[in-house]
Amino acid sequence: MTSTLHSCARVFRHSPLSSLSRFRPQTFRISSPYHQGLLIHRVFSTQQPEPSKPKLPLALRENIYTLPNALTVSRIIACPVIGWSILDGQFQLATSLLVYAGLTDLADGWLARRFKMTSVVGTVLDPAADKALMTTLTVTLSMKGMLPLPLAVLVLGRDVLLSFWAFWIRYTSLSPPKTFSRYWDFSIPSAEVRPTTISKVNTALQLLLMGTTTVSPLLPWAMEVPLQGLQWVVATTTIWSGFSYFFAKDGYRVISEQKK
Repeated sequence: MTSTLHSCARVFRHSPLSSLSRFRPQTFRISSPYHQGLLIHRVFSTQQPEPSKPKLPLALRENIYTLPNALTVSRIIACPVIGWSILDGQFQLATSLLVYAGLTDLADGWLARRFKMTSVVGTVLDPAADKALMTTLTVTLSMKGMLPLPLAVLVLGRDVLLSFWAFWIRYTSLSPPKTFSRYWDFSIPSAEVRPTTISKVNTALQLLLMGTTTVSPLLPWAMEVPLQGLQWVVATTTIWSGFSYFFAKDGYRVISEQKK
């Protein structure tokens, strides 16, 4: 009987039926003709494969450690030194750092375009550096009495509103999951900031006003009248550019993170 069972098992093992057990549980009963009424069975079963889990879309990442971005960050780091030098009356040092900020502002854009080192985080850092410099100059010059307080409030109020707007755009454009770590991971692009034309003009005029005001103590002639006229122009462009971000259709562009 034992040899008969082993023979049957070997035959089954090499038969086409054995391949069916790989797909779903099977039960086979083998009866011995030498023992009437005695059934000997063996259960062949396999484990069902686990259902495949849906794959989450991969997030696009980019290299943020580039020379243009490093130059932009250096401008941000220079802002506290500029503010301290203005409050301390060291306008020569402040002027030198303003020249450095202007040169690096030109250099980082040229390097990014020339050597294809553009990045989404660069489009955020560059205006952020400009705003950091502008905020530093606005606060310190108004504290020194060299800039009218209403104009300082107007410039800073516009920047604060645009900062909250940028935070909201970042949150709404970030693909799921919207976690705290992914929100502050700027190697994961979500939206690209596109400054409007009037905003670029306003930034240039603001820098011209702040730079001229900072340099004015070093000049041999009076600058009160030209500065007053420039202050009125800057107030107008500041209000105009602030509204342009909320109503312009091309103020930013959402970037899809899903690879296609």
